[in-house]
Amino acid sequence: MTSGISSLTSTTATKSASSSSSSGNSTEIASNFTQFLTLLTTQLKNQNPLDPMDTNQFTQQLVQFAGVEQQLKSNDRLDSILSASQSASSASATSYIGKTVTADGSASQLSKGSASWTLTPARAASKAVISILDSQNNVVATQSTTLTAGSQAYTWNGKTSAGLTAPDGNYSIKVSATDATGATVAVDTSLTGTVDEVDLSGTTPVLIIGSQKVPLSSVQTIGLSTSGT
Repeated sequence: MTSGISSLTSTTATKSASSSSSSGNSTEIASNFTQFLTLLTTQLKNQNPLDPMDTNQFTQQLVQFAGVEQQLKSNDRLDSILSASQSASSASATSYIGKTVTADGSASQLSKGSASWTLTPARAASKAVISILDSQNNVVATQSTTLTAGSQAYTWNGKTSAGLTAPDGNYSIKVSATDATGATVAVDTSLTGTVDEVDLSGTTPVLIIGSQKVPLSSVQTIGLSTSGT
């Protein structure tokens, strides 16, 4: 009986460590931890007094016991750190409201079938190929158009090249433009404007500048508040 319980105890501890590292499911780890403790206690109660459990085997099981306990504590600490980090990020994002920022305008957020960018070609482009890339840098849509000189808005309707509706999320834009002579035209996608509000509904804060949504990570410079304070 002792050897059977010992084998099951060792297997339970191994499964617990493997499960926690692959899924990070605290509930499952806690359940396995409790089961491991119950099995170990039962084993100690039912061992033969004349032939007690081998010391080396007992020590090994205690080490496994400590490992599972440490994994539980580590997961709790990581959750606390993540929560604190998200709170700090949200608090930092709200301080941008009313301030003028310049951001990398290549990234924007698709929401309710619309994502916008500001394109500023160095001069008029008779041909411009616009590519929309997802978060994995895969091209999901392309369009050929013309661009006039000066800043102008470009809005994507969220439709892929296959005619499907792309899921909401972060997307980036890439523009390849040429003029009437075939010379390359540089197109700036940076965006400068006043932050009107901050969207905290997602996993990361998003700044709202006019009708455009800019990820906080895209901000390059921050200016004074419009009120001058």
